[in-house]
Amino acid sequence: MKKRFYTRRQFLHNTTAAAIGGALYLNLPVKANIQSGQKSRVILIRDADVLDSANKLNKNVLTGMVDQAVCALTDQTGIQSAWNQIIFPQDIVGIKTNSWTDLDTPEELESHLRMRVLECGVKENNVSINDRGLLSDKVFLNATALINTRPMRTHDWSGVGTLIKNYIMFVDKPWEYHDDSCADLASIWKLPLVRNKTRLNILVMLTPLFHGVGPHHYNAKYTWPYKGILAGFDPVAVDATGVRIIQAKRKEYFQEERPINPPPKHIFLADTRHHLGTADPNKIELIKIGWSEGIFI
Repeated sequence: MKKRFYTRRQFLHNTTAAAIGGALYLNLPVKANIQSGQKSRVILIRDADVLDSANKLNKNVLTGMVDQAVCALTDQTGIQSAWNQIIFPQDIVGIKTNSWTDLDTPEELESHLRMRVLECGVKENNVSINDRGLLSDKVFLNATALINTRPMRTHDWSGVGTLIKNYIMFVDKPWEYHDDSCADLASIWKLPLVRNKTRLNILVMLTPLFHGVGPHHYNAKYTWPYKGILAGFDPVAVDATGVRIIQAKRKEYFQEERPINPPPKHIFLADTRHHLGTADPNKIELIKIGWSEGIFI
């Protein structure tokens, strides 16, 4: 697996030096980006200042991290040009968030994504942020583009709750996808409401939940200030990278190999059975930006 590590200063220097970039992504459907024969690019960006000692979020740092990730994904030098590779003025955009009470998508991230979409020329009434009510949301029902974001956490039914699972609210009966540790969650991504519409995936890794027991488990002692986000066009590659980080944290915390239970098989079957993206680390181009202490990968 090809890995690169940049400090934030080096990243800004390198992107300024690039005269032309991102043409590969322009006007290509996301599916082409994922399965073009190239490695799936995943951005891991961390900043020690995104959370203070009480885990209070610094909005400006977080939004800067998001924009840097989008620039790195698209090989663009400027923030606006980077976003213009992903969202177009004629789009109808649903921002799929996650509202789980104990560890939800930060409002600061949601509002920033909405702002960037509007800056791409999308009409205000053609943008919506939603989770559990999206099947009655006209924007989501008519969406041409989706942005998928949620926090990383362990999950009693699927092993982990990540980007692939975040689309379970696109179906009327989510429980029908719970069999065999939610093995076939990726099949949801083939439905007309979703298929080939996802332009960006952001897995929030600010304070991930790495262990728990029970369907609605949450204990703050099993979270830690990782202070990062993962971003990519390929949700499988992003999720697989997030799982590797969680597994490494579990090993450190428990002082032994403690596999996620149940195993997050839906991520790997999303690759081998449903061909949504790649879970193979050797087929992932992992680009690391920023704070490296305790990175686990």
